[in-house]
Amino acid sequence: MSTQSFPVNMAVTPEVTAFFDPATNTISYVVKDPGSNACAVVDSVMDIDYAAGRITYDSADRIIAFIREQGLSLEWLIETHVHADHLSGAPYIQGKLGGRIGIGDRITVVQETFGKIFNEGTEFQRDGSQFDRLFADGDTYSIGGMSCFVLYTPGHTPACMTHVMGNAAFVGDTLFMPDGGSARADFPGGDAGTLYDSIQKVLSLPDDMRLFMCHDYGPNGRDIQWETTVGEEKAHNIHVGGGKTREEFIAFRTARDATLDMPKLIIPSLQVNMRAGQLPPKDESGRTFLKVPINGL
Repeated sequence: MSTQSFPVNMAVTPEVTAFFDPATNTISYVVKDPGSNACAVVDSVMDIDYAAGRITYDSADRIIAFIREQGLSLEWLIETHVHADHLSGAPYIQGKLGGRIGIGDRITVVQETFGKIFNEGTEFQRDGSQFDRLFADGDTYSIGGMSCFVLYTPGHTPACMTHVMGNAAFVGDTLFMPDGGSARADFPGGDAGTLYDSIQKVLSLPDDMRLFMCHDYGPNGRDIQWETTVGEEKAHNIHVGGGKTREEFIAFRTARDATLDMPKLIIPSLQVNMRAGQLPPKDESGRTFLKVPINGL
């Protein structure tokens, strides 16, 4: 479906404040409705020292402090997808400030896939019920008086969504900055051809639509960046810009993905994020554990 079918409103300019997490190269956002004090948080982070098995909340606390200092009202905690490289801080922030946690409705596919990989029991619900809202392609919602909508953009994972809020779109891992290219497509349920199609969907938005990345790694030693435009991506993205074909992209992406190591935090991230940011349930002794599936990924 063309994005021309969606309610794009370039006249609305939300205030976007970015929070960069250097441990995971993740950018989280507070997005404020320009007409009210309502806001959303996109792709928050919960900190983990994986070697020590220690969870902390410094990254989430910075966002909470900002929202309180600005006198904002949190309405939504948006997850663009089930992240494999950081743990979500959404339930922690929700516990402090309220709001609803939302993710794409194909979360059920991810839960089914990784529920098997991590040998979760029948008590692990695979229906997305851990989240407050499951978004389908084209669904709309509001942040204060600002109307927002979602685009289904799979390929990196089966549940990836791009959230469009006025003249700002939050693309998750579908795209990186123009000199960073695109995300891998070799996780279970990923597909390079599907990712190319999703990127084209994003690039059919207006050229001056602002695009906000979920990650940046400072390629070639440049400073970390997270904002670009559709026009810049179309012209200069090193993986899909300048008219590169679907076949060229699939060949490149497949070859490159075969050389990549798994993300360092993929094992804890998936177990937590498929639960909407909650840790696995405690065992009979009251302790919480994460599983390591041997040769499972």
